[in-house]
Amino acid sequence: MTYKNFYNESKVIFLIFSVFIWTNVYAQPLPKTILKTSVGEIVCEIDTVHAPVTAKNFLMHIKNGTFENALFYRVVRPDNQPVSKVKIEVIQGGLYDDKLIEKQPSIIHETTQQTGLKHTNGALSMARNEPGTASTEFFICVGDQPSLDFAGTRNPDGQGFAVFGRVISGMEVVRKIQQLKDTSQYLVEPVKIQVKMIR
Repeated sequence: MTYKNFYNESKVIFLIFSVFIWTNVYAQPLPKTILKTSVGEIVCEIDTVHAPVTAKNFLMHIKNGTFENALFYRVVRPDNQPVSKVKIEVIQGGLYDDKLIEKQPSIIHETTQQTGLKHTNGALSMARNEPGTASTEFFICVGDQPSLDFAGTRNPDGQGFAVFGRVISGMEVVRKIQQLKDTSQYLVEPVKIQVKMIR
C-alpha cells in the first residue's frame, strides 16, 4: 500500500468515526421534564447540548429534590409593568424564598450569543440579578421576547438571560397562569409545582 492510499483510507476512517460520534452524542434525545400544577401540566425539553452548564444545573436540582416546594409566583404582562420601558411577558417560578435561594450555588452565565438559543415563545430561561448569579429561579416566555437575549434592552448590562430549554407541551397552561390575579406582578395565590423527570 502506498502512502497516498494509506492517507486516503485514514481520512475515510476518520470521517466515519466522526459521523459515529456525532450520531451517538449529539443526536441523542434531549431530556424532558414535566411541571405538574393545579392549572395543568407543562412538558419541557432541556437542552443539554447547547446550554450544558445551565441545563445540567436545572436537572441536578430536580434530582436533588431542590424543587420539592417550588412555585410559580410571578407573572409579567403588558398591563402590570407600567414603569418598564421595555415590556416582556413571562411567568417565573422556583423557590421564591430568598433564604432558600441563597443556599444554592450560582452558575456561570451562558449567554444566548454563546448557546444560539433565543427567547422565543415557550423558551425556558434562568432568572438572575448580576451575570453569574442564577441558581434556581427560572421563567417561561409567553410569545417571543428578543429583549431578553444577549444585547437585548430589558437588562441594562446587555448580557441577557440564559435559555436552557423550551416548552413542548402545555403553553395553554403557561398562559392561564400568566392571567391569574397578581399584586405588582406577584401572584396573590402562588401555584405549586411538582417538577419531575420524564425519562
